[in-house]
Amino acid sequence: MHISSDLLLGLPLWFVAFIFSTTCHEAAHALAAKLGGDLTAYEGGQVSLDPTPHIKREPFGMVVVPLVSFLLNGGSFMLGWASTPIDPFWAQRHRKRAAMMSAAGPAANLTLALLAAGGIHLGISLGYFEQPHRVAFDHVVALAGQGSVLAPRFLSVFFSLNLLLGFFNLLPVPPLDGNGVVQLFLDDRLGSRWSELWRGRGAAMMGLLFAWVVFGKLFGPIFLLAINLLYPGASYG
Repeated sequence: MHISSDLLLGLPLWFVAFIFSTTCHEAAHALAAKLGGDLTAYEGGQVSLDPTPHIKREPFGMVVVPLVSFLLNGGSFMLGWASTPIDPFWAQRHRKRAAMMSAAGPAANLTLALLAAGGIHLGISLGYFEQPHRVAFDHVVALAGQGSVLAPRFLSVFFSLNLLLGFFNLLPVPPLDGNGVVQLFLDDRLGSRWSELWRGRGAAMMGLLFAWVVFGKLFGPIFLLAINLLYPGASYG
């Protein structure tokens, strides 16, 4: 496998963005669970923006898979995962609180995407960045004039990655957060039926396969909508 200089430049940018975004996602889950009365993740040290406890829990998903996936697909994407421990009996007793805990992770990612958008517009207003002629996952904003491309490229990756993590995790299938968020809109009877529907060994695998197929078709329009909201009147398409 040929490793280009562009790949070596992109690897640390992607990895830092992935680790920080995933850490914020899991810390938001852990904090929401703590506020809802489940101290499992809090006692495991996961109510923290320090990535160490999150990496210790899922070293394969947070380090090995992201790095390997990035190298294998030529630096165009980075895959991985993490997890937050919860008390299943607490989740059964407090369905709404557990649903809020599920929603906290995607909400954190979408908030980070908004912060990245704010950073992009601040850079444009100061004359450091400019609106690009074309957009891509790692090219949401361009450098204006001379200088290092690290800042606009990092903000581009950070914006796109958190947009993806936020919406992907809202799909209502296990093991994604959206499956738990659905409980916010169901009464106890329907909530119990929803849980029963997805109970079983193969549910998570089937959910991931469904999410992979469906989200591949959904994210393109979501990304373009977000870009056109970022740059009103631009009409990217």
